[in-house]
Amino acid sequence: MKKGDKITVVGEKGLVTSALMRRLGKHGLNNVVLLTPLESGLTDQHVVHKLFYEEKPEYVFLTSAMSGGIAANNSYPADFIYQNLQAQTNVIDAAYRHGVQRMLYLGSSCMYPKDCPQPMKEEYLFSGKLEPTSESYATAKIAGMIMCQSYNRQYGTNFIRAIPADLYGPEDDFESEDSHVMPALLRKIHIAKKEKRNAVTIWGTGLPRREFLHADDLADACIFLIDNYFRTEEINIGFGEDTTIKDLAMVIKRVVDFEGELVYDPAKPDGAPRKLLDSSRIRDMGWAPQIGLEEGIRQTYQWYLDHHQEKGTGFQL
Repeated sequence: MKKGDKITVVGEKGLVTSALMRRLGKHGLNNVVLLTPLESGLTDQHVVHKLFYEEKPEYVFLTSAMSGGIAANNSYPADFIYQNLQAQTNVIDAAYRHGVQRMLYLGSSCMYPKDCPQPMKEEYLFSGKLEPTSESYATAKIAGMIMCQSYNRQYGTNFIRAIPADLYGPEDDFESEDSHVMPALLRKIHIAKKEKRNAVTIWGTGLPRREFLHADDLADACIFLIDNYFRTEEINIGFGEDTTIKDLAMVIKRVVDFEGELVYDPAKPDGAPRKLLDSSRIRDMGWAPQIGLEEGIRQTYQWYLDHHQEKGTGFQL
């Protein structure tokens, strides 16, 4: 990509799209339009084709129409599969029919089987059953991956299929009960400190292991891939290390400076036991993440303090 190229970022407003907009601007790529599902009507095929006809993007970054944590996936499986299938189907087809040069489609690490060998290599996709709590979202994301692959094979499009690790960073969803584990824990422990509580109860055993990638690192990787990746295989984007939920909570406790106890509720779901991506393919190309976990958590917590007012505890994590 070069300055002046027309770029469209598609996805729900927040963590990933805001990181992409920031990073594109940092690279001097300012001819960018953001299309969000609610504001742009991405589930309507005619609306999407009209938007692509008017904007004529040369490059597209397609994220998710709807995403969330375990509670959200459990509560709204129909919404997750419908919103993502409808929006991504319309955007992928429009990208082909309106001559987009290159598109990057973001999948999700939950597309890998629940009991996948670790670290998860790209060739392990479709090799086993999905984690039930995220099955609807994962199925939608898998459909998008296969759709991009199919358009590449039949029409010769240049659609990259990337799979990121669990993400966190500024402009994440901190206010909803449906948020991901990182922002949910940050806010929950922050509120416990503010209210001088003696303990915080966290969903699950704390034993599952997760890999966390800062959204700014993901955005850099996406731009890197658009410019440098010309193979047809899927490609992972990970941090390279994972951590238990217990260890993550301890880091957050230290960052927030909470002095109380962390208590775990094993009656609540854990999700997949481990999710660590094998990111050797992108690392061999010369890309690597730059933001360490504790540094990224401190940045994210500071952003939360600067931008949010407490509206009650809310979380059941």
